[in-house]
Amino acid sequence: MTLSEVLAEIPTLTEVSPALARADISGLEYDSRRVQPGNLFFAFPGAKVDGREFAAQAMAKGAVAVASELAAPDGFDGPWLRVPHGRQALALASRKFYGYLDRKIGLTGITGTNGKTTTGFLIDSIFRAAGYTTALVGTIEYRLGTRLLPAANTTPESLDLHRIFAELEALDGERKAATMEVSSHALALGRVYGLEFHTAVFTNLTRDHLDFHHTMEDYFAAKKLLFAGSGGPPPQYAVVNRDDEWGRRLAGAGSMQTLWYGLGTDSTVRARHIQSGFAGLRFEAVYERTKLEIQSPLIGKINVYNILAACCTAMTYQIAPEAIARGIAECKGVPGRFERVDEGQPFAVVVDYSHTDDALRNAISVARTLNPKRVITVFGCGGDRDRTKRPIMGQVAGEFSDLVYVTSDNPRSEDPLQIMNDILVGSRRTDTKTIVEPDRAVAIRKAISEANAGDIVLLAGKGHETYQIFKDRTIHFDDREVAREVLQGFGFRKKEEPRA
Repeated sequence: MTLSEVLAEIPTLTEVSPALARADISGLEYDSRRVQPGNLFFAFPGAKVDGREFAAQAMAKGAVAVASELAAPDGFDGPWLRVPHGRQALALASRKFYGYLDRKIGLTGITGTNGKTTTGFLIDSIFRAAGYTTALVGTIEYRLGTRLLPAANTTPESLDLHRIFAELEALDGERKAATMEVSSHALALGRVYGLEFHTAVFTNLTRDHLDFHHTMEDYFAAKKLLFAGSGGPPPQYAVVNRDDEWGRRLAGAGSMQTLWYGLGTDSTVRARHIQSGFAGLRFEAVYERTKLEIQSPLIGKINVYNILAACCTAMTYQIAPEAIARGIAECKGVPGRFERVDEGQPFAVVVDYSHTDDALRNAISVARTLNPKRVITVFGCGGDRDRTKRPIMGQVAGEFSDLVYVTSDNPRSEDPLQIMNDILVGSRRTDTKTIVEPDRAVAIRKAISEANAGDIVLLAGKGHETYQIFKDRTIHFDDREVAREVLQGFGFRKKEEPRA
């Protein structure tokens, strides 16, 4: 593909010579370390580095030219193509280079504050139950057919997305579907710019990422881009939580057909006769005159919403009801989402990714529905992130728990004690006993040592994460591993199931 073909849909602010326009482009790249001869290199500003710093390195490795929204640095003498927006240009170029694969596969995007990951796992499971070859892109991992890839970001850069689509298209199977979490950062930065989504899903909106978006209205405006169309047409279908006030504001955001889900009779698909326990969920999903019996190993009311969102999404692809029910039943759980750590102890230990006040409230509420004697909550808040949610989370933990341990999460460049002091502002508004322990491993051990038969110990905030980020280092840390080691240290050890 020539440079002029790659840039066909991208306005350039600099004149491209005929010779350069005819140059063959072997690939696209935004990471100078991966540049190959014949690549077009995109340099855009990042949170910590300026891509222009690596332009000379990219040219030395054989790049044909550099495209950027920024001016060329002093002393750079290679071809420099100015574009209005670097990431949008990369998105459009990637889409063109890989042959508009988003039009050929069933592309579903999920946005919202909480529930994106679980909803994505459920949708992917339904697709696979219906015979699709699938890709799943999200916070925990990227799944491509039977391959598992590490997740660098919840939503990767556009070029990486199109590479995933290309690999998916190359796999065996007549029907292909890609399900992806679409973060507000990705929408605001242009990582999904130009994509044509078949279905867009909205889970809910609660306080989060205000360090980036500053206000809830700006946060919502970023989410809304998925439904209004970001550089591309609106999705064909929208699946929206009717019980969420922000979700209801999406009415009329685009020309798509909307399926509303919730618990009320005004929803397109609703749930009734809900039964919830440690064994999972049972309920009836009702759509017009159709009644679908749902059985799921997932726990808690919040997962009723996630399951309904997945049901609605499947309906937009005309997937048969029996495949929907089978896919939901076969989704056994999501790493770090109300995940039990069981060593045969007479109390429950649960790990959950809840790192917002609403998610923490939901996690503790799910624990309460299981009728424990006490809920003991261990949590912290991340550093270099929205400070305003810290006292709110402290108050939520205190109001709904019986005992709280405030500890470190990923403090990053901040002083862990200062983060915990912010949390305690909210905790002190309640009468619940709150213990401060900066060392997360020690806090987990103390919480488990406090537990009696019938209690639930909730380890909140990090979920599936296997690391802890400090100012000067990142260490391996997994709440599930730590909890299991503590339980085994106290003499608990799950008995092996007898072999048949």
